[in-house]
Amino acid sequence: MPESVPSIIRRKPAAKRKPAAPAAKKQAATRTNDPARTMAEILKVATREFAAKGLSGARIDAIAEATRTSKRMIYYYYTSKEGLYLAVLEEAYRRMRQIEGELHLQDLEPLQALRSLVEFTFDHHSGNEDYIRLVMNENMERGAYLAQSKTIRELNIPAIQAIQALYERGVKKGVFRRGLDAVDIHASISALTFFNVSNQHTFGLIFKNKRQSAEAAALRRASITDMVLRFVQA
Repeated sequence: MPESVPSIIRRKPAAKRKPAAPAAKKQAATRTNDPARTMAEILKVATREFAAKGLSGARIDAIAEATRTSKRMIYYYYTSKEGLYLAVLEEAYRRMRQIEGELHLQDLEPLQALRSLVEFTFDHHSGNEDYIRLVMNENMERGAYLAQSKTIRELNIPAIQAIQALYERGVKKGVFRRGLDAVDIHASISALTFFNVSNQHTFGLIFKNKRQSAEAAALRRASITDMVLRFVQA
């Protein structure tokens, strides 16, 4: 038998190397370190997806690919496709009401406050076609998901209260006529400004009116504002 090697020259066994973490896992770990940013990116992409294709046509796979994340992570944050859709609706309404609140209508004279509200609503809708499409799609769902959201209902209460306070100030000063309802005023503003975006394609084709120029949009904005003011004024 061969002689044993003296212990003094025996080599220590090489330390085992830990396997390198897969790149995907590293990326996932980085993203989970900033969940707020990840969730905001998911909502941004999901807004476009749901606005373009509706709830039934939207695909979680497409949202995951566009955000460089995974379906598993999306479901972790939002539970389901329906949960993500509802979160998108809530965020769309929250953004609108947040900006609307920055108008500080209570600091303006009634006529100027109403003018600012109508102009803001027109500008918001014209610059946020995805919002219009989301509302249209939810109407196709007969409001089934919006009805599940306590958040959206609570977001819209201050909006009506602001119009009510504005209207009452105007009546007290004698510039608004009596007998109007705040929800009805809100509905009239919404109808006029919403149609301008929601029906732009069919209306344009029927009446040979292609995409509005900046000048035409400004005239339409002024016309809608004038209609609402004339309707409410004493």
